Amino acid sequence: MIMLFFMDQEKSAETEEDSFAEVVTLGQDNPLRLDSGEELGPFDAAYKCWGKLNYDKSNVVLVCHALTGDHYVRGINPITGKRGWWENMIGPGRPVDTDHYYVLAINVLGSCAGTTGPSSINPETGKPYGLDFPVITVGDMVRAQAMLLDYLGIERLFSVIGGSMGGMQVLQWAADFPDRVRTAIAIATTWRHSAQNIAFHEVGRQAIMADANWNHGRYLDQETRPHAGLAVARMAAHITYMSESGLTSRFGRNLQDREKLAFGFDADFQIESYLRHQGISFVDRFDANSYLYITRAMDYYDLSADHDGVLAKAFQGTKTRFCIVSFTSDWLYPTVESRHIVRSLNAVGARVSFADIDADKGHDSFLLEGDDLNDVVRGFLGSESEAMGGALP
Repeated sequence: MIMLFFMDQEKSAETEEDSFAEVVTLGQDNPLRLDSGEELGPFDAAYKCWGKLNYDKSNVVLVCHALTGDHYVRGINPITGKRGWWENMIGPGRPVDTDHYYVLAINVLGSCAGTTGPSSINPETGKPYGLDFPVITVGDMVRAQAMLLDYLGIERLFSVIGGSMGGMQVLQWAADFPDRVRTAIAIATTWRHSAQNIAFHEVGRQAIMADANWNHGRYLDQETRPHAGLAVARMAAHITYMSESGLTSRFGRNLQDREKLAFGFDADFQIESYLRHQGISFVDRFDANSYLYITRAMDYYDLSADHDGVLAKAFQGTKTRFCIVSFTSDWLYPTVESRHIVRSLNAVGARVSFADIDADKGHDSFLLEGDDLNDVVRGFLGSESEAMGGALP
């Protein structure tokens, strides 16, 4: 089954081919076997495409999104009404040039923007899954994406690119499907979640589950939402996406719409007002249970776990060419973790380029940083295209 979600044409400045997303139903006959041992099927996978597929399907670039992202990387997002989250990276003349590449973005399994997740209807009950949805992993997300590519007849990817949790998917793709990935660009990411990362996620999950409206995950049955808990979870997480220097230069101790302290608990400081805005705006576009499931998938992520704890073994014999990018102010996935990925790839003789970009925007630099990141990605993809003899259109 294919469903089309059409956007408001008056709001969209994109071309007609960029005005809809598709949802494909997969796993009817062969369910997706999850790392938990459970099976999921049928399930829906939502995706969008830009550019033109060349004659031998060799110009496909898969874009993997982060925790709260989606497949609307450019154009108008019909859920939020805002522009796509990576328009500085993807589009005509951009580093991932849609005049040359066929760009595909897929909403991850467990999310809430069209792909099956806990807010989807459970066919066995006729009600939203809630906590009846099986626990998933990053590996499950990638295998679901591979099933979609099989459905679309795409055997090999020219490149797979993503930041943060998107970078985890990039590395998982390269490890699980090395023959299907020509190049891999992993940005601001890690090969496994640290205790600190898990701790921050647990604070967010507990905030959601402590909300009286969460109702043990059955809030959709009573048409309520745990907005307060989800907003706090977003606020806590957003702090980890920024850097101390970035927070200081942008907000400092500046007061919000007042000249002196109010001696109360309203938002005296600009940073307080900013975080509250982030929390309030987030609850209108994201599902609380999806937040639980996806953060748990990230916490379970450890690419070395199935390889005797040795990351290099995950890439043994790989022919994929890698580009690893970190940012100096990212303390969520610091540069030292990217260097470990690079050393592991070097240990098995993989071709790898590495860039540690000086930026003060913290983890969110992969979304906000301009010329330096763009130059790295443009140069990497361009050099690989030339290595193919200019075979791409």
